[in-house]
Amino acid sequence: MCADTPEYKDTLNLPRTDFPMRAGLPKREPEWLARWQKIGVYDRLREKEGRPPFTLHDGPPYANGHLHIGHALNKTLKDMVVRSHQMMGHDSRYIPGWDCHGLPIEWKIEEKYRQQGKDKDDVPVLEFRQECRDFAAGWVDVQRAEFQRLGITGNWAEPYLTMDFHAERVIAEEFMKFLMNGTLYQGSKPVMWSPIEETALAEAEVEYHDKESFTIWVKFRVLGMEGTEFDGANVVIWTTTPWTIPSNKAVVYGADFSYGLYEVTETPEQCWAAPGDKFLLADKLAADVFGRARLEEGQWGRVADVPVEALEKMSLAHPLAGVEGAEGEWDAPRDFRAAPFVTDEEGTGFVHCAPSHGMEEFELYRELGMLEQVITYNVLPDGSFRPDLPLFGGRRILKETGKEGDANKAVIDTLVAHGGLLARGKIKHSYPHSWRSKAPLIYRNTPQWFAAIDRPVGDGQDELGETIRERALTAIDKVEWTPRSGRNRLHSMMEARPDWVLSRQRAWGVPLTCFVKVGATPDQPDFLLRSEKVNQRITEAFEAEGADAWYKEGAKERFLAGEVDPKEYEQVFDILDVWFDSGSTHAFVLRDREDGTDDGIADVYLEGTDQHRGWFHSSLLQACGTIGRAPYRKVVTAGFTLDAKGNKMSKSLGNTIAPDDVTKQYGADILRLWVAQTDYTADQRIGDEILKGVADSYRRLRNTMRFLLGSLGDFREEDRVAPDDMPELERWVLHRLAELDAQVREGYRTFDFQGVWQAVFHFATIDLSSVYFDIRKDALYCDGDTARRRAARTVLDLLFHRLTTWLAPILVFTMEEVWLERFPGDESSVHLVDMPETPASWRDEALAEKWAAIRRARRVVTGALEVARRDKTIGASLEAAPVVHVDEATAAALKTVSFEDLCITSGIEITTDPAPAEAFRMPEVEGIGVVFERAEGEKCQRCWKILPDVGTHSHPGVCGRCDEALTELNVPA
Repeated sequence: MCADTPEYKDTLNLPRTDFPMRAGLPKREPEWLARWQKIGVYDRLREKEGRPPFTLHDGPPYANGHLHIGHALNKTLKDMVVRSHQMMGHDSRYIPGWDCHGLPIEWKIEEKYRQQGKDKDDVPVLEFRQECRDFAAGWVDVQRAEFQRLGITGNWAEPYLTMDFHAERVIAEEFMKFLMNGTLYQGSKPVMWSPIEETALAEAEVEYHDKESFTIWVKFRVLGMEGTEFDGANVVIWTTTPWTIPSNKAVVYGADFSYGLYEVTETPEQCWAAPGDKFLLADKLAADVFGRARLEEGQWGRVADVPVEALEKMSLAHPLAGVEGAEGEWDAPRDFRAAPFVTDEEGTGFVHCAPSHGMEEFELYRELGMLEQVITYNVLPDGSFRPDLPLFGGRRILKETGKEGDANKAVIDTLVAHGGLLARGKIKHSYPHSWRSKAPLIYRNTPQWFAAIDRPVGDGQDELGETIRERALTAIDKVEWTPRSGRNRLHSMMEARPDWVLSRQRAWGVPLTCFVKVGATPDQPDFLLRSEKVNQRITEAFEAEGADAWYKEGAKERFLAGEVDPKEYEQVFDILDVWFDSGSTHAFVLRDREDGTDDGIADVYLEGTDQHRGWFHSSLLQACGTIGRAPYRKVVTAGFTLDAKGNKMSKSLGNTIAPDDVTKQYGADILRLWVAQTDYTADQRIGDEILKGVADSYRRLRNTMRFLLGSLGDFREEDRVAPDDMPELERWVLHRLAELDAQVREGYRTFDFQGVWQAVFHFATIDLSSVYFDIRKDALYCDGDTARRRAARTVLDLLFHRLTTWLAPILVFTMEEVWLERFPGDESSVHLVDMPETPASWRDEALAEKWAAIRRARRVVTGALEVARRDKTIGASLEAAPVVHVDEATAAALKTVSFEDLCITSGIEITTDPAPAEAFRMPEVEGIGVVFERAEGEKCQRCWKILPDVGTHSHPGVCGRCDEALTELNVPA
């Protein structure tokens, strides 16, 4: 557009800026991090008085390894929440935290011991706990640096750690509230048990993977039916856990199913049935069972109905009853009754019950009051059978490596040897595994400590309900959920969940600070010691010494002396479920810290969708048991991060992407922009091509900011023009700014970062770069000190302040670079300012409607010029002076503006005459036709417009506008 003629080039107002086209983010971002730390940006923001507080409470990651891409997504989302609310006028606080207790860290120390040939049980517990503490502290420092590298703001100097002494004190205090309000109890029931880690696990610590399991069809001989057609028959059960057969105590059936008595008539070789054998089976499943037994149709037949009345008269013999060497272990008849959980969808229609290893069976016999008759303790903590169990003592369900042990095979072989098996096979199915060791889990009955969620709490905080479950279900509907589906998911989980298993059989964590009376049973009222004075002694010791105080020599006497006889009580050494730790963080972070909240409630919790059964869940349970309500007002949920093909990331697949790798190649702002571009509420994808696309969007935005900086280099306050004195084009931009301001603020308030980015990016690259900047380059470069140029630069200044602050929560480094390019200074930072208020008076719907029509007409003109350029009729749009055929209303609008400037042509003619057939048209824009015409006159050697008056002024070879500018600049004629 502008000349390179030597005598006029230097008179143009060309953009001047040192802001580079190439960002160099990987190298420069650490410099800005150091600068923020030096000037104390986070602390200086806290000094702003009179601002309403806003607190996002950080869900603690485990301090046990380098960050993965899910961490980066999570922390970046949180950072955008914190920064945006700060810049919208809040005192937006963020206290990062870490989960430092529990199995993940303890497992790492045990791995080290195994490599050294050491036995954990030989190490003094306090020494072991110190190693865990040191390990966690080391990873806290590593992860803190990695989070900060991503540009995450917060109180990094004073994070919260669940292993801090005060935190351990509060966790114990929160546990003792359950002790004192009567919801704590000890019970023995099947729980998810890891034989490898030798501890109970919470559902949130369980993940499901495919596993190949043995399947067996086992015969239980019918008893009590002598002299009937059922004499000598067998009930057949099917199970995928052969190791539970030694613990069988019953078989159950469905009261409403159709059962039949089936007889084998002939058998092939390699079959465990014989002619004349009779079996009771669900009619729906009989054919499948006989197929598994290698019997073909015609080799068996149905001989009688089996009414429920007949089933009610039967009992069964265990398949190992009377076996030599079994020492009578399984000689007692097995219970046989109807149960509601039996199905006829797979198996045999009969279910084998080992209530020590199945929750449904356990609950059935608990309701019947028969637990004492059916509970066994055959499986030890390491997953081996008790040594004195006949035939199978010492056999292991799993090896120490987590692979299949010898228990299943031993049981199957024994059943085969004594005629107890009808068929066997293998099945691949989804099966629970420990998320830490990756080894399969078992259900195992053990004494554990539970928080009863259906028992009245009795603490006087019954506004939301009397029980923890009632309170939780009511509280869920008082919380705002993003997305809304999070509410339904947690609500359904809370409706169905059992009592909370609080105890873990580990060493690193906060112990269950309670004492039980020697000789008492859990159902006796004096079983648990409830003493406020003892509780106070414990919490004071924990505040001073941490939870290690519980393990020091003489601890029991120290805490109990003078209150009760220490000899009459046993100290509990189980540790608390780590989810209780993290669920309690609202108490020692939000409630207790000066930078917490006035009411101990967070404005928002934000985590991945897996935390519906994790932190969201445990925090809700814990708070409903202690403060009677949810610890959060809003919950925001993110999906999982997948690879570019939509596959789950896995080290074994080699498709993981480390945040550190992205920051080294692209810079943290590109990773942050990926977060902003994606719909985080669903599963997201990331990969090299996706990141390249993000980098391209970044470059386009960077060009927009570079143009702003170049055009504002010498902008002065006295150059500012009031909106009412601006041309319509500038007032249209202000209208768009007012629209966007509302959209951006609402987007940030509702955590719609994708919506914010898309709106601002479209505005910056389309409305500004492709329209406004393109149009106003001529005035900015070539005008003298005109009202039009001053108005344009005023708008550019207003744009600068809004774009930088709107985008600062997303592109923290780049917007700081942009800001400092214009406002350098030791104390300067975009992150110390708020988003400027945008006057409502800038909104002008009538003007916007008018300019929508003008822009439609402009689209047709630029389309026609593009055709002429493509046909090489012209090289630049300034060579054109087209004729535009429009209706009268559009003509009236176009004639009120410099339409040739808007179309970047040297001239233009507006006419209401009908467009000729050869006129250029666009199907989507009706009623407008453009006929190409060349501009007449000479080319101005300064602005390059082709105008009739060029060469008629005092300065040679320029138009009148440029002649005035040159005169103003005192350029000799």
